[in-house]
Order: sequence, then C-alpha cells, then structure tokens
Amino acid sequence: MFTSSSSNAQTAVIKGTVTNGLSNIPLPGVSVMVINQSSIGTITDSLGNYKIVLKPGNFGLSFSKIGFKSKSSLDIQVNNVKATIVDIALDEEVASLNEVKITASSRLNKTLESPVSLRSIGVSEIKRNPGGNRDISKVIQSLPGVSAPVSFRNDIIIRGGAPNENRFYLDGVEIPNINHFATQGSSGGPVGLINVDFVKEVNFYSGAFPSNRGNALSSVFEFNQKNGRSDRMGATLTIGSSDFGATIEGPLGSKTTYLASYRYSYLQGLFKLLKLPFLPSYQDFQFKVKTKFDNKNELTLIGLGALDKFKLNFGTDPTEENQYILATIPTNDQKNYSVGAVYKHFGQHGFSQVVISRSYLDNGAQKFRDNDESLGQTLNYRSAEAENKFRFEHTEQAGNYRVNFGTGEETASYSTNTFNLLPFGNHIYQSKINFFKYNLFGQISRIFFDNKLSLSFGARADANNYSSRMNNLLKTFSPRFSASYNFTDQFSINFNTGIYYQLPAYTVMGYRDSTNRLVNRDVNYIENKQLVLGFEYNTLKNTRFTVEGFYKHYKHYPVIRQLNDSIPLANLGADFGVIGNDAVVGESNGRSYGVEFFAQQKLNKGFYGIFALTLFKSEFQNKNGNYVQSSWNSRYILSMTAGKILKRNWEIGAKFRFTGGSPYTPYDQQLSSLKTNYSTYPQGIFNYTQLNGRVLDPFYQLDARVDKKYYFKHYTFNVYFDIQNLTAHTYKEQPVVVAVKDASGNLQDQPGDPSHIQTKLLNRKGGNVQPTLGGIFEF
Repeated sequence: MFTSSSSNAQTAVIKGTVTNGLSNIPLPGVSVMVINQSSIGTITDSLGNYKIVLKPGNFGLSFSKIGFKSKSSLDIQVNNVKATIVDIALDEEVASLNEVKITASSRLNKTLESPVSLRSIGVSEIKRNPGGNRDISKVIQSLPGVSAPVSFRNDIIIRGGAPNENRFYLDGVEIPNINHFATQGSSGGPVGLINVDFVKEVNFYSGAFPSNRGNALSSVFEFNQKNGRSDRMGATLTIGSSDFGATIEGPLGSKTTYLASYRYSYLQGLFKLLKLPFLPSYQDFQFKVKTKFDNKNELTLIGLGALDKFKLNFGTDPTEENQYILATIPTNDQKNYSVGAVYKHFGQHGFSQVVISRSYLDNGAQKFRDNDESLGQTLNYRSAEAENKFRFEHTEQAGNYRVNFGTGEETASYSTNTFNLLPFGNHIYQSKINFFKYNLFGQISRIFFDNKLSLSFGARADANNYSSRMNNLLKTFSPRFSASYNFTDQFSINFNTGIYYQLPAYTVMGYRDSTNRLVNRDVNYIENKQLVLGFEYNTLKNTRFTVEGFYKHYKHYPVIRQLNDSIPLANLGADFGVIGNDAVVGESNGRSYGVEFFAQQKLNKGFYGIFALTLFKSEFQNKNGNYVQSSWNSRYILSMTAGKILKRNWEIGAKFRFTGGSPYTPYDQQLSSLKTNYSTYPQGIFNYTQLNGRVLDPFYQLDARVDKKYYFKHYTFNVYFDIQNLTAHTYKEQPVVVAVKDASGNLQDQPGDPSHIQTKLLNRKGGNVQPTLGGIFEF
C-alpha cells in the first residue's frame, strides 16, 4: 500500500517513535504519510518506530491511528548528514472511533486549555525568517498582536502590554530572559540568547494561559528543544555578521543523548572599525542532556547562560549624537545563567513531572562625570538576583476528563549596592531581601458532542511572605475558562476569559530610601482581567485564517517616582539600564483592547506566507487618574511574510512591517538646562505633565533573505544573505536634549541666567541598512 523511499542520488532519512501522549507507551500500526506525496509513507512497527527515506528537502508528515487524534508535523527539514528525528505523541479519543478521520484541525497545535491566542512556530520558520537573523524575538514580530520598539532592541510587546509581562520556559524550566544585555526589572536586549539549533518548536501564548503557567500578563513562550543524536557525534558551525557559534551533539551511552553549544561575539571589533560610540560583546552557552531510563521514566537536564559587556568608544567621530551617547550611556557588565532538571514518570493514563531549577543574574554599571574618572562617579551600580524553584504537576485522563494539577515553591533573593547621583534626590543605598513564594494550580477539561464542543476550567493562586498582604492565596485566586465549538471540521468559534496576576519586579520590592527602609512593602500583585473571542477557519492545505478580539484590564500597576514627578511603571521597560528601583507612590489602572486578523499558509508545495494585522488601543491612567495612551500604543501593526523554496536548493523570502508611530513624552528643557541637574544627569528630564502626549511618525521596514543549500556526502553547507531595511527607509526617533557648546566645546550659559545652560533639541534618525552574509556548516 505504501512505499517508504523515493529514488534519488542523495537520500535523507526521517525517523522516530510514535507514543501515547499520556502513558508514553509505543503505538504500533500508526499510519505515517508524507503530506502532498500520498505514495510515500509507512506504518510504525511493534515498538512504535518508523523510518522514511526521501531526498533532502522540506516535508510534512501526518500521523493517524484508529482511536487516536490525528496529528501532523509540518515543514520538516531533512538532509543527508544525519537522520531527522520526529517523535510524535498521539492523544486518545475520548470515544473510540471506527475510522481514521483527518481534519483540518488535526494539523494545528490547538489545545483544550488554550483554544485561542496560541501559535506554534517550527524551527524551519525561525531559521528562514527574513530579517529574523535566527532570533525568536524578531521572528514573532510576524505574528498578530506583536510589536517592538523602533530600535535595535528585542523588547517583546504583546497586545499593548509592557515588555516585563512575558514569561519563558525551556523544556518546562522557567528562564528569566531570552536576550543578551537585559534590562533589569524588565526584559529585552538587542540580541537573542537561545540557540536556534536546539529548538524543535516554540509555542507562543498571547492570552488564554493554562493554569500551570503563572506570573504572566501578556504572553508565555514554551521552547521545546530537540534531543541530541543517538547514533554518533555530530556538529554544526555557524558564522554571521555578529558572532560565531559551534554546536555539538551525540550519544552518552545507550540511553542518554546530549546537545551543547558555545557562541562568541565579535561585535566589539566590528563596531570599533565602524567608529560607533558603543562597543558591545557577548558570549553564551547552552546544553541539554536527556536520559530515557525506560518507557516510563526520563530525566532532562538543561542549562543556559551568558556573559555580556558594554564599553564606550571614545575614538568615535565627535558628532553631536555620538557625544550625547557617550555622555549618557554607562559601561555595563552582566552575567546570568539558568540550570534545571525535569524528571518525568508516565503511568497508565497520565504522567507526573518534577521540575527543579536555579536562575541567577549579576548586573553592574558605572558612569563617571563627563567620562572623566578624576571627576568622580555619578553611577556605581551592582545587583544580583537568584531564584531556586520547585514545581510538581500531574496530568491524567480520568474517563472523559483531562485533569492537570500541581504546586510550586520558590526561594527568591535580591541584593543591590546602588550609588546614583540624580536631580531631586540621589539613590544611595544597599539592600538585600529574601522571601519565599508558593502557588497551587489545577485545570479540568472535557470534550462534548462528538468533539464539537470543548470546555476547560482552571484556577491558580500565588502568594509569598514578602509582606502580609501578599501572603494570602485567596487574594490572587485566578480563575480561567475556555470554550471552543466546531461548526464543521474546518470552522470554529473559540473563547477564553481569565484573571491573571504578576509579582512586581525585584527592583521595586528591594528599593530602600536614605534611612534604609523598604519603602515599597505595600505593593500588590498586578492584576489583569482578559477576555478573548475568536473565529477560526482551516483548510487541508495547511492554511489557517483567524479573527480574534481581545480586552485586557489592569489593576494595581505601581506608580513610581521619577526624579521630580511620577509615572505608571507600565510605561517603562524598552530601554537599557534598570527600571523599578524607585519609591512607589500609588497605583494605576490600564486597559488594552483590539482586534487581530491572521492568515497563514504553512509550507505547501514550496510556498509559505503570513499576513497579520492588529488594530488596538493601549492606555493607562496618569497621575491625575485620567486615561492617556501608553508607551506601547502604536495603534496598528501590519506584517506580511512570504517565501518560496525553489529548485536546486535555493530559497527566497521577504518580510514587510508597517506600524503606527510610538507615543513619547517630551522633555522639560527648563529643568533639563539647570546646571545642577545637567552636571549629573545630562540626558534631559521628562515633562510628565505631557505623558505620552506626542507621537512619532509611522514606521515601515522591508527585509529580505536568500538561502542556498549544498548537500555533500558527509556534510551540508547553507550560505545565506539577509538584509534588513532593504529600501534604506529612515525614520525619526524621539528628539533629545543636548547642550549648546562653542567651538572649543565649552557649555554656554543662557543669556542673563548663569544658573542655566543653553540647550536645544537634537533630531535623530534611525534606519540603517543591515546586511548579513552567513554560513551554516553541518557534519
């Protein structure tokens, strides 16, 4: 009936094991078919194993068996160097079927708990994304609801929420950040940290978070990593415009595999040649070790870490913009790591898992007055954060019900030694806090009416002993409810509502005043109520159309003192440095609402494409209680991505993004020009009476990428050319306050007022063309 090979001079292998998703028991007799090539396929053997021989390229597989929900794996890249492993877990149908039914929804990663606002991104999509540069933070900008600041940073802004509202999991282990040069108290950074060669797929939740994922208000990312090779040692070498990386993998005995990588940046040397005013450099490592003791027990160890340094280049050209950057940016060094262990035990109808992990961040920054050490420091900052986590959870199919429940405990510590000279009051203090966090969660789901209706109800509660008001699970009771109804096999309506809570940043909780008092003991968990309704249409040609409307309402967002004024913390986070280390002087409410349109063609006959349009509004209360637009209110986001795999192993792609201009707060030039302020703070003082009262021009960018793959007997080579901002479009950035100087570089007093210097607004533009020529060598 089937054939398991296709004739070609060069051959590649896809193989794997198909198991029961809850018991991990191998499934024999599963039909494994190559999508769009109905004559090529096979059936799993008595141990659930299968093997298909093809020519190198990209393929999709469908898996089906009577009594189980069919599933597909799309856009699988195979080559002749090593077998591509695709292990699949199939879920049992609640009611046994007497036939196999392939539906459009079987091609999707749609769960009972999260039928809306969940997208799955395959590793091939990440690697080929034009302008993405193998960086997941850039790749997701192709999806609906995702915006980013108009800069070279990787801040993830989802549905009008702040960049600190996202959570990340690596094989079930929570990691604090996925970027180099992270902003402490937020997230972001200019370069991604996770090695794409480890990734199997990424599940991205922009809402409808399952109850076992807490402390998130805007998104949850689940990075599922592949396993190392089990046959022999292999390696991948990558070189691009900014770094060089090496990945090795292989077996450690008959039951254990490993993956390990190291990446080194040469940006510092490149930026010095280009005479840029700042010189960043970074290194990172990553590893995964997995042991399958038997079909019922497995252990996974993971690790991720980075070393980041940021220096200034005083040999740059003395332009006004370069002088501004040198005057305002401190030197910085960061060290961080996360390590974790996941033990999984499978029973007859479910599985239990225990997750133990530790994360650590060490962050330091320095700045001297006028960059002259003899004039003394204006900033000397050192801080450390550490988290030790334990989580237990159990998943079970109990009759017609799917149940998940568990608990988590965590010790957290934060310390800082802060010396920061500022206008209107210096920050000079030492602080150290240690506290204990704990949570409970559970979720129950069921399908009704022959798979037409699915319902899921979950709840969660978090607490900690930082303060008495936070040490109460009832105050953070977090219910959530999802429903999905399939009108046909292709068309459905999906719904979710829930209440979510997030702990304020450690920088807020650990702030002390000049008397060494923890002044922010009374902060609350930030609350966010969400409502999402969507329609979805899918075809058997891997095409998906969705429309989703969302509403988010925030409560208890801290309002912090900023110099001589105050601002909701929700408006901060998309800049380097530290945020949140100020006194909390109140709370703010906020809201974000809009509609998303999404169309996606997964790889089919060599073509793929994504269309995403988001129309939304994001606003928070100002200090007077009036709603004003937030810093993330770009109002509309359009993204279009498309590509084609051509003959002779060529591939081309392009991505176009168009967004509304970002709001910004203008400067108070009178306060900024006061000599006593400027001498310690030469970057301008914002006029928060006009919070986000001005808007930048709309932004657009076109990126393109060309790949050429070469397949040899024992190795493959992929050379690519990626270019960001192909049209060389320039865009306006927020003007900044700079001092007026004479020909000798001396500051000029304001006429008749020796207490102030003369200042002006410096208009700035961005939009450099960024070409990258890179290569990937695999053997």
